[in-house]
Amino acid sequence: MKFSKRLDRFGDEIFAALNNRRMELEKQGMKIYNMSVGTPDFTTPDYIKKALAEAALDDENWKYSLRDLPELLEAVCDYYEKRFQVKITPDMVMSVYGSQEGMGHLGMALCDEGDIVLLPDPCYPVFAAGSLMAGAEPYYYPLTEEHDFLPYVKGIPEEIARKAKYMVVSLPSNPVGSIATPGLYEEIVEFAGKYDILIIHDNAYSDIIFDGAEGGSFLATPGAGEVGVEFFSLSKSFNITGARISFLIGRPDVIAALRKLRSQIDFGMFLPVQRAAIAALRGPLEGVREQCRLYQERRDTLCEGLRSIGWQLPNGKGTMFVWAKLPDGRTDSMAFCMELMEKAGVIVTPGASFGPHGEGYVRFALVLPPEKIKEAVDSIRRSGL
Repeated sequence: MKFSKRLDRFGDEIFAALNNRRMELEKQGMKIYNMSVGTPDFTTPDYIKKALAEAALDDENWKYSLRDLPELLEAVCDYYEKRFQVKITPDMVMSVYGSQEGMGHLGMALCDEGDIVLLPDPCYPVFAAGSLMAGAEPYYYPLTEEHDFLPYVKGIPEEIARKAKYMVVSLPSNPVGSIATPGLYEEIVEFAGKYDILIIHDNAYSDIIFDGAEGGSFLATPGAGEVGVEFFSLSKSFNITGARISFLIGRPDVIAALRKLRSQIDFGMFLPVQRAAIAALRGPLEGVREQCRLYQERRDTLCEGLRSIGWQLPNGKGTMFVWAKLPDGRTDSMAFCMELMEKAGVIVTPGASFGPHGEGYVRFALVLPPEKIKEAVDSIRRSGL
């Protein structure tokens, strides 16, 4: 059968390739330290599991939900006011099956074939995949060390900006670990207003920020509500990645557009999952803050360890990842990752999988406790890499 040419727009899925080789090495008896995929190893709070389990016992909750529960939308609104000091209304909120699914479909609701969209480079792969599925043409704005791996809107050519439909901003940033600095969001809002560009902000890691910095919402910036929307995820904060609970929040017209598109292919989030989300949003945040402290401990352990064996890297400022330049002048990130796995049993993600400007780097996921991270660093040291 001849399949759609649309598939030619996408490369191979790097995580699957790494996982296949991992399983082969484990069968051979090799000790593996998997720091590639950002799946938290912390446990889900009991009150969230209890809410889902109790709801699942009700036969009515196994029917199509067809909508977001009013109690869920109200919980999101209350959370945003309490956590971010941002007032929103239910017409500014909708659930999605994880920010990945939402981002994958949002481009279809916004773009026509050939529209230009602005994407960070490096970036999480679904940012590019979503635009390509919509038939848009990505323009990659670089996140470079020179600008602290932050968006630099002054570097985007005016002829590109005038044609752009939307701009994706992801802070704290996966994979590079940068966080917003004072005044940055204001610059982005001004840029968006000048060129009539929709800002799509990915706010998946607002609860994982280090060294005393506070995570926030793009929508707290004056004027952001007129030019932007934000994906907000519960996955990493509450360790519920498999439940796929995220929200698109912001301009009501954009929310309505995505809701119209998704209504053609979806009958709503499973009701017990909605009840679990409400429990998370209404529950205590002390565990979230403690978890952030533990992630910082892991970051410190990894960065100090890698520097002790000659790697040059800054401390990541946020997210559950560390972005590291390849040692000894190496430039091929995929080749380095495969060699690191074969010689040290340490699995990381090649920077090139996040875009051209990711080449020459690798991403470590902070998904092991400090004692295991020390073992991984020691294994790298013994490998000579």
